[in-house]
This record gives sequence, C-alpha cells and structure tokens, in this order.
Amino acid sequence: MTLTGVHFKKATAAAAAAALAMAALAGCADTSGTSSSATSSGSTSASAEPATSGEIVWWGYTPGSPVNEQYIAAFNKQYPNIKVTWKQTSIDDYDAALRPALGNATGLDVYQMSAGSANGGAAVFGGNAIDLAPAVEAALGADWKSKLSSTGVNALTVDGELKALAAGAVFSGTIWINKDLFDKYKVTPPTDWASWKKACETFSANGVTCFVQGAGQGAFNIDTIHAIADNVSPGTFVKATKGEVPWTDASIVKALGLWKKLFDEGIMQPGALGQMQYPDANNRFMSQKAAMVMMGTWYSQYLIPDVMKSAMQAAGSTAEPFTMLPINFPDIAGTGNTGSLFGDVDYGQGVSAKSANQGAATTFALWMGTSKEGQQAIANSLNLIPALKGVTPDWNTVKLVNSSAQEGPMKDLIERASAVNDAPRFATISADMNQALMDALAKVAAGKSTPDQAAADLDKAQKAQG
Repeated sequence: MTLTGVHFKKATAAAAAAALAMAALAGCADTSGTSSSATSSGSTSASAEPATSGEIVWWGYTPGSPVNEQYIAAFNKQYPNIKVTWKQTSIDDYDAALRPALGNATGLDVYQMSAGSANGGAAVFGGNAIDLAPAVEAALGADWKSKLSSTGVNALTVDGELKALAAGAVFSGTIWINKDLFDKYKVTPPTDWASWKKACETFSANGVTCFVQGAGQGAFNIDTIHAIADNVSPGTFVKATKGEVPWTDASIVKALGLWKKLFDEGIMQPGALGQMQYPDANNRFMSQKAAMVMMGTWYSQYLIPDVMKSAMQAAGSTAEPFTMLPINFPDIAGTGNTGSLFGDVDYGQGVSAKSANQGAATTFALWMGTSKEGQQAIANSLNLIPALKGVTPDWNTVKLVNSSAQEGPMKDLIERASAVNDAPRFATISADMNQALMDALAKVAAGKSTPDQAAADLDKAQKAQG
C-alpha cells in the first residue's frame, strides 16, 4: 500500500470520514524495500494454540475506520467471546509507533505487517512475531500453501517462519474514471495518446480537470512510470528492479521521456509536483472536479455507496455518489501493450511474541487470513484481492453505486488481478532504489534532469547496492 499520511485517528465524525477517504492509500502505502534485516526480540519460533476467548488489541493503518470495525463485527459473529480493539495510526507514524509498542508486554497483541521494510514491514518487524505456520497447517491442512496466494505467503515469511497472514493483495496499473462526467461531456475513455489529449481538451473547455495525480507523493509516481514502462516493454521495469536489466535500457529511457511528456503536454494537472495523492488528488477526484485519477485496486472500495459517500464528504462534496470505473492505462507508447497489472500483498496480521493473549490473537489472524468467512468479509469490502484462493465478492450481497455499469468491469479486474504472476509492485524495490526512483521522477518532471540522465542515476544507485 505503502507512502505518506493516509490514515488518521478517529476523533470526530469528520476525522473518521477523512480517514476512510484516505484508506485506499494503504494498498499503495507499501513503498517497501527488501534490504532491511529483521529486528530480533528474542526467540519467536514458538507458535500459539488458537483460543475462543480473550481480549486483544489490533494495531494497524489500513483500510481504516469504519471498515476495520466491520471486520471485527463479522469476526465476533463467530467468536463472540474475543474482544478486539482496533488501534489505528497514520501510515507515516506507524513504524515509529510500532517499535516501542512491540517492546511492551501489554497494549499490542496482533499487528499489521507489509512486505519488505516499510509500513510494519516483515523484513523489519517479523522478528517480533511468532511463527503462524503450525496454526495455519492445523486450520487448512498440510497442503495449506496451495490454498493461499503465494504472493502473501512468500512476502511474509522471514527466515523460514510465517510471521503474518496476508489479508489480501493490491494491484496497480489502472486509471479510474468518473463515468458520469464522461457521459455528460460525451467523452470516450482514452486508449492512446491522441484520445487522451482529446479527452483533456474537452474536459478543460468545460472547467473540469482531466487527469489528476499527486506527483509530490513519490510512490504513486512509481506506479505511473511502471505502467508506462510496461506499455513500452512489458516486464522490463521489474527486471530492472531486480538488477537483471540496466536502468539505462532504451525502453526505460523511453518510458521516462513519456513520463515527462505527460507534464509537457498538459495531461498532468498544473502544479502536480506540489500536490499529494492523498489528500489532494483523491479529494479532487472524489469532489468530481477531476475526471480521472491514477489509482489501483484498493480504490474499488469506493464503488460501495456508503464508503464513497464518506469519501466524498471528506473531500467537501455533498453530492450523491457517482459511477466510477477502472480502465487500462492508455497505450501512449503506441505498442499495443495494454492492461498491465502489478501488485503485492497489502498487509497481513502478525501475533506479537510478547503478547499475553497469543491464543486469541492467533484466532483473529487465522480468521482474517485463512477462513472463508474472514476472507469473504475482505472480498466484499472490495478493498483487497483475497489471500484465500477461490474467494471472490458475493455480488448478491455487495451493493454498488451502479451495479449494471460497475459489476462487469469489477469482475474482470478481479479476475485479471488474481491471475497476475511474478509482477510485483514494490516487493523487488529496495528502500534505496525506492528513494532513487522518486528523486529521478521528480527531477525529470521538473525539467531538472533528462530521461538519459535520470536513467544513468538510477543505474548508479542500483549498482551501489552490490
């Protein structure tokens, strides 16, 4: 999910709405790298037997209130004697708050972890958690790995131990459009450079921002350059993050040039580099002042009327929910390579090795990550692609803003995302390369570096890692 300042503590109704509106960033919040080592808090190889009663405190940053409380309510239908208290912090503050909390024996029992090194990353905080593999095997059988998404299992396994159970994954590569605005101004969703330019000209003439992105929030820029690079040459971007292809590869340089073109030719909104994806770009889209925004599957939750209503209110809009749809990133390279999706596990639940309530905490982690009921609740929230194979949203239960227009595209998106294999979003980007990418993209966009210079800088940063 990783990224900055997304979730806020619930203090007032307005604050709760704001937290909900920004909950989507959790998926994106995973700007984690793979270079950090696990923090040790002593032996954590022991596992815990699930319990049916107790009180636990669940720490995390996503997806935010009231969705997490809805998960707890669903959990309590099966486990009424386990009281769960949700402790939410902003994504920016999560790691700093988590470190001292994990050192205490009270106040934290189960906590969210992501892949890599940031946002409660398993590479850093896995050493503070028990091994959940024995409990998972008891719940799902010896073949449990075949029943769960390998993306989540692999990302949350540290030194051979399963330190957290994935709730699900998020994927990027999509643009979300306001179908109502497209219909109102008779604009066709863009599929290439020419149609994107034409769409922007029409929206601009009618006082509507065509496309909005908070280019001042670097992780989202990485999503966009990844989508562009896959449009130029599918898979090359991921190979570059692995060191298998130099960043000076011609396709990467071309992608950086197309990134700059978005700014030069008015696809990006004026002042994009001074704006954040959350709250700026998100609020502009949710208030229907912009027709398109670059977001991933985590944005699907806003197809649900009450969730979208809260997000719109947080953006200052009193209008009724609108129809939004996901579309493929336009073929701006003219290659015909479209529909690329790339993603990682969003977060998983780990059980603190110092918790005095490990049994109840293990029950909760198992319910969230391995049970049909827990994974169905997650699927129905449309926030994540579930970790338990075969679980999809119950479309007879899930109410959408405009089912006739949205259900088909959402089914297609979920099916395509579920089939993605070996196309990570941030999991192969180290913390150092994450920063180098954000810096390079900002410099290119601002005209302070050419695509060739930026590619050379990225290649130097990659080689510096050894």
